[in-house]
Amino acid sequence: MNPIRTVAVVPARNEAGRIGETLASLANLPGLAHFVVVDDASVDATGEVAGSLGAEVVRTTGENGKGGAMLSGLTRARRRVPDAILLCDADLGATAAGLSALLEALTTESPVAIAAFPASVAGGGGFGTVKRLARKSIAARTGFSPVEPLSGQRALFAGPLYGLPGVAPGFGAEVGMTLDLLEAGITPAEIPVELSHRATGKSLRGFSHRARQGCDVLRALRGDRLRWP
Repeated sequence: MNPIRTVAVVPARNEAGRIGETLASLANLPGLAHFVVVDDASVDATGEVAGSLGAEVVRTTGENGKGGAMLSGLTRARRRVPDAILLCDADLGATAAGLSALLEALTTESPVAIAAFPASVAGGGGFGTVKRLARKSIAARTGFSPVEPLSGQRALFAGPLYGLPGVAPGFGAEVGMTLDLLEAGITPAEIPVELSHRATGKSLRGFSHRARQGCDVLRALRGDRLRWP
């Protein structure tokens, strides 16, 4: 059986130090035909590094945050007419190779797979307040309680993905996507994957990040979406 023809979409902001290793790992995934890196208003050489490794680089202004970057990348990826899309954060480094498990999990009956981080990584940020908010809110609406409602590592068949109304802005993108999938009758498979990324930690910067994330999650739950162009 031939691998699923996949395009990876990698939103990135100021990840020049790690994106090279991430892309090198993605390049070895079976069926990975192309990758699109969205340089979301970086002030470092993120875009240049990605381009030197063969990525198609899309540059955005940062106006709509991660959700806006995802929308731009997904719109560009659609031109390649892929069977599936792999969404990947830019800071996974060598552990991005583990995302092959998501592609292997895709079936007609299970067209969406989301990575569940190991406990050592999932607990490396704050106190879990935003994650609990997202999980309980999704469960209250749909009856499904996701293990990792904030995970940005996702594989989706193109049909269900592009059938969604759009992408929630900012850091609410993943929560909005999960909610929209469930409301469309699609339950994602959550796959344990050994991944590591740069946690924001319990610092002033980290708490500021999670405050913005919480606000964006509330917007996603309210129904805010950036529509497909």
